Amino acid sequence: MTNEELWQAVLAQIQLNISSANFATWFKNTKIISQKNSQVIVSVPNSFVKEWLEQKYNKFILKILHSLNEQIKEVKYSIGKGELKRTLLPVEETNQLEFPEFKIDKETNLNSRYTFENFIVGPFNELPQAAAWAVAKNPGFIYNPLFIYGGVGLGKTHLLQAIGNEIVKNFPEKRVRYIFSEKFTSGVVASIRNQEMERFKSKYREIDVLIIDDVQFLAGKEKTQEEFFHTFNALYEKNKQIVISSDRPPKAIPALTERLRSRFEGGMIADISYPDFETRVAILKAKSREKNIDFSDEIYNYIASNIQKNIRELEGALNRLIVYQKLNNRSPDIESAKSLLKNILYSPKRVATPKKIIQAVAEFYDLKEKDLIKNSRKREIVRPRQIAMFLLREILNSSFPFIGKKLGKKDHTTAIHSCEKIQKELENNENLEEEINLIKQRIFSG
Repeated sequence: MTNEELWQAVLAQIQLNISSANFATWFKNTKIISQKNSQVIVSVPNSFVKEWLEQKYNKFILKILHSLNEQIKEVKYSIGKGELKRTLLPVEETNQLEFPEFKIDKETNLNSRYTFENFIVGPFNELPQAAAWAVAKNPGFIYNPLFIYGGVGLGKTHLLQAIGNEIVKNFPEKRVRYIFSEKFTSGVVASIRNQEMERFKSKYREIDVLIIDDVQFLAGKEKTQEEFFHTFNALYEKNKQIVISSDRPPKAIPALTERLRSRFEGGMIADISYPDFETRVAILKAKSREKNIDFSDEIYNYIASNIQKNIRELEGALNRLIVYQKLNNRSPDIESAKSLLKNILYSPKRVATPKKIIQAVAEFYDLKEKDLIKNSRKREIVRPRQIAMFLLREILNSSFPFIGKKLGKKDHTTAIHSCEKIQKELENNENLEEEINLIKQRIFSG
């Protein structure tokens, strides 16, 4: 296996476990430049990426490398000199996997591979797809803003980028900008630090179509929310199109200012749910056709049966089989496929634990885990704590004394009261039901 083939196999697995934003940020322009004895050296573009990979991803990268080649025991990172060539070339040029995140237009931040034509439509995403298509055909005048939400890996980014690419194709004079909310935040921070706030404002207010991904990360960042609010108003008043995505609806984003929430709710809100079995199979076959690869229906059905709630994971599983086929010059049979995918399909991350439940609740409500455990009667703490108790009981069937002990050494009667309160409220509160379903998605997706 060449260095390039080995690194692409690593990237195929990393994509399964991190967001597309993080993948593009930390793994763009990386490649293996040396493999000697038990050590692999990875070239990175700068010292910031080097430090981040060493501290945050090194164990994960080493684990994957070792699973692919048991002789590898160590990973080192080296800063490349000058501008690195793009690590991953198109499939037709290299006969290797292609990672679309790397083909980014510098002006728009759009990836030309994300289109409506290769977006698979099913019952789970018909409404957001139709709304996205309408916006792309008449930007600024239909469904403004368009707010699309759904769980991790269900195609929100694909749909947002498809809107941008369609508008660029039909309205070349329009200035389109796709951006992650974290990038917007870092821009605000840098502008304040460098005293360039006016320049930052004019940069965004001259845009005709603003597409912002993962807007939930604006929660709790007051200055960023304030600036985004004013940017939103400036664009909206000029009939400029605004498209937003999130992992939850506006009303479920904690620490979001009410005026910004009302702006989000003032347009079209559409949710992407889980794809059914037939759609999952169709997605797998479509992705295979894109890469000029084909597998047996038995393999497609096996993957679709075992990965039910994440399109990104479907594609990641497919990528692993494609790597196998390209390296071995033969298609895997069903037994080989099961062996290759066992670490994905039976990963421990899919099992709920008390710690995972408490962590998911804390993250959802923008709290620290210790906030749920400490003795506080603030509503913003009490409510999430009650929900955590309810989920411990519902998902794990934990005893009330155990639940009370886990959440601040509370008496078991407190746990009973909390569970009964949430259960009763669920009967008439659709918002609460939606929040709990979103938290469950976090618990079982990682």
